Amino acid sequence: MNIVLTGSIGNIGKPLTQTLIQHGHTVIVISSHAERQPAIEALGAQAAIGSMQDASFLVKTFQGADIVYLMETLDAAGGDTSEKEIDFIGIISQIGRNYKEAIEQSGVKKVIHLSSIGAHMDKGNGFLVFHHHVENILKQLPAEVSIKTLRPVGFYTNMFSFISTIKNKGTIISNYGGDQKEPWVSPLDIAAVIAEEVELPFEGRTMRYIASEEISPDEIAGVLGKAIGKPDLQWKVISDEQLLNSWLSVGFNPQIARGFIEMQASQGSGKLYEDYYRNRPVLGKVKLTEFAENFAAIYQQED
Repeated sequence: MNIVLTGSIGNIGKPLTQTLIQHGHTVIVISSHAERQPAIEALGAQAAIGSMQDASFLVKTFQGADIVYLMETLDAAGGDTSEKEIDFIGIISQIGRNYKEAIEQSGVKKVIHLSSIGAHMDKGNGFLVFHHHVENILKQLPAEVSIKTLRPVGFYTNMFSFISTIKNKGTIISNYGGDQKEPWVSPLDIAAVIAEEVELPFEGRTMRYIASEEISPDEIAGVLGKAIGKPDLQWKVISDEQLLNSWLSVGFNPQIARGFIEMQASQGSGKLYEDYYRNRPVLGKVKLTEFAENFAAIYQQED
């Protein structure tokens, strides 16, 4: 099959591209960075260099595809999270509208959409609301367009953001914590599920959560601490206001800073996971102890 992938060749895109090529598919990878073209082609895929904010580019790239894989990220908005005037949520919602236009005009009938935990909520999910918006935009497509919506939980790789505070404060700091388990996922397990869904029948509109392990903040601190040689590492909880002021003081975009605070508060209350537990998936293969080896390597590199 001819498959078009958005998201370039990052933590999900690279292993996904490799798997699809191994399975005999023709793969086109969209990237906004021309310098990534050689790496894309080295995997055996074709590179399409352009912007997600350019609907005409997407229309052209989607033409002839049997399946398109769609994802939206903060990076897709084209700005740094320190740029205070960028409306990340608005830009990404427009990318969703561009996806819809490109699918309609190109005639694509099979879509895999990587959304997110929290996308079922129209408020209380922080910056994840843009996934809610894009899901609803894609639902407006004609009924003959089959859509598989995949909702991964928090990525293990998000834990790399802990490194700075561990080094500077000797602890993980957040506005929630404790011993209540929550789901996390490896990008490798996400790529495996996407590749699996490519091979399965497309029928109407479906939804599937993706997770690798359910583990508490206190347990995370223990696993990561052991990996980096700090077995007494703690996960410290501070107030929403304290954390927000801390992020704003180092130059975070206010929309993103407030969005993170709201999202993490929803994690702590469990509200973010209500729909996940109603549709609980089989857990993937990659556990936190395996990711912790990679975390430790990056931690040591930043000394």
